[in-house]
Amino acid sequence: MRKKQRDTFTYDLKRGQKVVYRGSTKNPRARAQMHKARGKQFDRLVVTSGRMTESGAKKKEAAELKTYRKGHGGRNPQYNKTRRG
Repeated sequence: MRKKQRDTFTYDLKRGQKVVYRGSTKNPRARAQMHKARGKQFDRLVVTSGRMTESGAKKKEAAELKTYRKGHGGRNPQYNKTRRG
């Protein structure tokens, strides 16, 4: 049986102290550049996990969004459009 690769990270895009996006990626540096190219306004990308399996990172991302919504009147961060990211 083959082990799943731990090659995915979760991250936040932040503007000041405000989280404007939560996501997961295999390449944080490249993903930050993609977000900038698509016009997202943020100061920095903060990696919020160590290396995880892709499925583990997606679960963590969904759980972090759920926690965010609890503290923000049911709303996602500015650029997250769906409940799962």
